[in-house]
Amino acid sequence: MSKLMEGQSAPSDAIALLEKDHREVEAMFEKFEKLESKAEKGQLAAKICTALTVHTMIEEEILYPPAHKKIEHDLVDEAIVEHNGAKQLIAEIEAMKPSEHLYDAKVKVLSEYIKHHVKEEQDEMFPQLRSSGIDLRKLGEQLMQRKVELLGQMGGRA
Repeated sequence: MSKLMEGQSAPSDAIALLEKDHREVEAMFEKFEKLESKAEKGQLAAKICTALTVHTMIEEEILYPPAHKKIEHDLVDEAIVEHNGAKQLIAEIEAMKPSEHLYDAKVKVLSEYIKHHVKEEQDEMFPQLRSSGIDLRKLGEQLMQRKVELLGQMGGRA
C-alpha cells in the first residue's frame, strides 16, 4: 500500500484501489512468513500495520458510509466489527518487540483475519457495490487522496 508516485496511474475505481491494497498486504504477509531475522520481521510488521491502519481508515471514512446506504447493512456492519478486531491485534503487535513471545503468532493471526475479511469483501461486498449505482471512480479518487494524506501524516511508512 505505497504512496502514489509521480507518473504512476491511480487504480481505475474504488474497488480496484482496494483490491490492489489487498494484494500488496497479502504479499507482505507472505514475505513475513519467510523471514528469519527478528529485526526484518519487526520492520515488515510495522509496514503491514501501517498499511492496514490506513486501509481500514479509508474504508471506514469514505467507502462504508455510502455502502451502508446502498448494499446489505450486515455486510458493512460485519466489516466494521472485523476492522475492530484487526485494530486490536495491530495495537498489540505495535506494542511488542519482535523477539517477544507470541509476536509471530499475532502477526500470523492478523494475516488469517485479514484473509477472511478480504474474501468477504471481494466475494460479497464488492459485487454489490459494483451494481449499487455508487460512483466508484469518484469514490476511488477520494480513497486515494485520503490514503496519500494519511501516509504523509504517518511518515509514509507503508
